[in-house]
Amino acid sequence: MNQQRNKIQSKIYSLLSLAMKAGKLVSGEFATDKSVKSGSAWVVLVSEDASDNTKKGFSDACSFYDIPRYFFGTKEELGRAIGKSMRSSLAITDENFAKSLIKHLEQSVNCEGEEE
Repeated sequence: MNQQRNKIQSKIYSLLSLAMKAGKLVSGEFATDKSVKSGSAWVVLVSEDASDNTKKGFSDACSFYDIPRYFFGTKEELGRAIGKSMRSSLAITDENFAKSLIKHLEQSVNCEGEEE
């Protein structure tokens, strides 16, 4: 079960890397917040080790603007996946990347909920 979860997480990080290279990803709190409020974000990722304030801020904003929000990975992992320093938040600005990412994120969540 753990191996399957690792495979899914690898796919998620690969997707983030591809989205970054394609220019369909913004990162950092300011840019992510701006994309949410401008309506260009299709999905938002917030690192699991982000501050409570950051998590609440993005949860509230995404809820208000009806944008899916997930807690995934660490700041370091998210940053490494997109070739940057640590990032506590990022947004996908392309519908197709977002749909694929959401599909994998849902699989990852379902994987964690199952008994081993």
